[in-house]
Amino acid sequence: MEKNRCVPKCFVMAAKKLLNSISILEICVWLILITGFSANAQQQVTLNIKEVYELARNNYPLTKQNDLIAKTSAFTISNAAKGYLPVLSINGQATYQSTVTSFPFSIPIPGFTIPQYSKDQYKAYAEVDQVIYDGGLIKNQQQVARTTKAMQEQSLEVELYQLYDRVNEIFFGVLLIDEQLKQNGLLLNDIHNGLEKTKALVANGVAYRSNVDELNAQFLQSEQERISLMANRKAYVAMMAKFINLPLDGKTIFERPLMPVLQNRIKRPELSLYDDQKKMYDDQQKLLNLQLMPKLSFFVQGGYGRPGLNMLSNDFSWYYIGGIKLTWNFGSLYTHKNQLQLLDISRETIDLQKETFLLNTSIVQEQQMAIIDKFRTLLETDDKIIGLRFAVKNAADAQLKNGVLSVHDYITTIIAEDEARQNKILHETQLLQALFNYQNTTGNLKN
Repeated sequence: MEKNRCVPKCFVMAAKKLLNSISILEICVWLILITGFSANAQQQVTLNIKEVYELARNNYPLTKQNDLIAKTSAFTISNAAKGYLPVLSINGQATYQSTVTSFPFSIPIPGFTIPQYSKDQYKAYAEVDQVIYDGGLIKNQQQVARTTKAMQEQSLEVELYQLYDRVNEIFFGVLLIDEQLKQNGLLLNDIHNGLEKTKALVANGVAYRSNVDELNAQFLQSEQERISLMANRKAYVAMMAKFINLPLDGKTIFERPLMPVLQNRIKRPELSLYDDQKKMYDDQQKLLNLQLMPKLSFFVQGGYGRPGLNMLSNDFSWYYIGGIKLTWNFGSLYTHKNQLQLLDISRETIDLQKETFLLNTSIVQEQQMAIIDKFRTLLETDDKIIGLRFAVKNAADAQLKNGVLSVHDYITTIIAEDEARQNKILHETQLLQALFNYQNTTGNLKN
């Protein structure tokens, strides 16, 4: 019984010794490793940038305007087609006139009574008109509605295209933070290794306790940077979750895209919008020309009034007439020439807007290509700098172990290597984002 009671006490004593031998920094390192392992062990959501583009586009409220444009166009086309249907109109008229028809003779004629017409006359009638030929006016009105639909959809596409720049900022911001977190982990590991060597030197009486404190302070400072990076990543992920309307958290993986192959040909939606606008003016010109064409229709009119169609009767009577009616309105000739000139001016304006857009886009292309070349050049020297800093760090590590290098100099060395690696991480991500921004500028982002 006594032996069994001693077992837990011995276990507790051993545990206390183990805890005393492990520093707070070592516990932090183990917690980081365990947290990373458990996070990877859980199910993670992986996002690639093309999926994010589509999700952000589909979730954006402005996308719903496509349905409204389609419905508006359908109603407009349907209304224009109703011009082929017969048109019913009901009319009424009551007049008083100063004189009426009278006969110039007053001699009575046997069997014939000379009618006396009333100066107040009344007429109520209904008329049905059916278009036979309109010169293609209704058909052109339907075409105008279709062109308007295409132009509105393309205008909406131009607005939605601005989303991709905002998606790029968030997506590549997360990628940069992820790489910085990896490098931060390596820095913490270097500080921890230096801390272990310094503790051994302190134990052997070769180094001072203040050296351990200095490394502890640097470790905590680097840990603060890690906390700040994690907070920034959380904010970016929250913004992305709003954009794509998906529940995202700290375990969400943002897949690093491959370097795109640059395409210089401009395929922006603005170019299609300019073409649709010019087509609209072409349709309007056809509409102006068709308004000068004659219109042929069939009509039937029936009514009740005084006098009726019988000019020898002053009584109320029913009547009807029917036939074919030709209408040729020349009123639009007065403004026809000016309207055509206005349309020509509008087309020239669109050409100037297109030319200006292409010029501005080409200028942006040149600027972005200069940025891309800059990052490519920087990356060529980044590897060389990292190689040199790494060699210096290895030498400093050996010197610290042998007690011939101060802790302050060791920290300066590992920080310098960390900055070199951070610069490469920054340049790589900036280059990748610059390439995608260039593709977005030229309209080849989805390719």
